[in-house]
Amino acid sequence: MTKIKRYEPFWGIDTFRRDMERLFDSFFGRWGAEDFPATWAPLVDIEETKESLIVRVEVPGMNKEDIKIQAVGDNLVISGERRSQAEDKDRHFHRIERSYGMFQRVLTLPTEVEHDKAKASYENGVLEITFPKSEKAKTKEIAIEVK
Repeated sequence: MTKIKRYEPFWGIDTFRRDMERLFDSFFGRWGAEDFPATWAPLVDIEETKESLIVRVEVPGMNKEDIKIQAVGDNLVISGERRSQAEDKDRHFHRIERSYGMFQRVLTLPTEVEHDKAKASYENGVLEITFPKSEKAKTKEIAIEVK
C-alpha cells in the first residue's frame, strides 16, 4: 500500500527565515540578545488608536508567570518560555507540530507612550499590553477655516 503524504507548499519557508535571521544576526547583532536561544517567535499585532497603543501577542499554552515584559526606550521586549508536554516520559506522541522553548520579540514602538502607565492582561492565549500615548504623540484635530 502506498502512503499518501500531504503536500506542504510552504514547508521550507520557516527554515529559510531562520537561516536569514542567523545571517543578519551574525552581521548586525541581536539587539542585546546575543545569548538568548530563541526557538520560536509568537505572532504580534500592534494597533494605534487616538489615545493608546495596543500590542497583542499570541502565546497560547503558557502561564502568565512564564512571560516577561520590559519597556526599554522606544522598544518593547517580550520574552518567555513555553514548556513542552512531550518531556513527560509516560506520554507517547505521534506528532508534535506546536512550537516550544524560549522566545524573545523586540518591537520598536511606533509612537511615544507613557511606559509607567502601561497595563497588561493575558486571556485565552493572547497577551495584551496597552500603553497610553504621551500627550505630544496624541492626534489633535485642528479646524482650519477656509476663506
